[in-house]
Amino acid sequence: MTTSKVIDSPVGWVQDHIRSYVESNGKEGHIWRGVPTLLLTTTGRKSGELRRTALIYGRDGDDYVIVASKGGAPKNPLWYENLVALPKVTIQVATEVFDCVASTYDEYGPAGEHRQAIWNSLVEIWPGFAEYQNKTARRIPLVRLAKIS
Repeated sequence: MTTSKVIDSPVGWVQDHIRSYVESNGKEGHIWRGVPTLLLTTTGRKSGELRRTALIYGRDGDDYVIVASKGGAPKNPLWYENLVALPKVTIQVATEVFDCVASTYDEYGPAGEHRQAIWNSLVEIWPGFAEYQNKTARRIPLVRLAKIS
C-alpha cells in the first residue's frame, strides 16, 4: 500500500539537508559543499512507502546521473535496490520536481566505455567517489534518471 507521506533518510545530516531543500523549495540545498545535489524519491520495494534522500548528481545530456556509492560500503544503498525493483522515481533539482525512469549504466562493450566517461565526470564533481570505489569490492552502480515527458 503506497502512502503519500514521504519518509526521509534516517541519517541526521541528510535529513537536515533534505529539510532545507524542501522548506526553501530548492532555493537552498541544491548546492551542497560546492556541488549540485538533487532529492530522489523512490518507492520501497517491500513497504510501498515513499523514501527520499539527497544525492550528488552529474549530467549525461538531458539525463541526470547519480552514484550508488553508500560511501564504499560492501552493499548497495537501499534507495538503489528500490529503484531497480521500481524504476519510476521522482526527483527535485533546485526548484523543479518531475518524474523519471531510472536505469543502471551497462559496464560492457561500447556502453561500458560511455559508463567510464560518465564515472570520470562524476569523480571530477566529487573526488570521494573514487575513494569509495577503492574501499569496496563491488562495482559501484551509476544510475541514469531520464525525465518522463
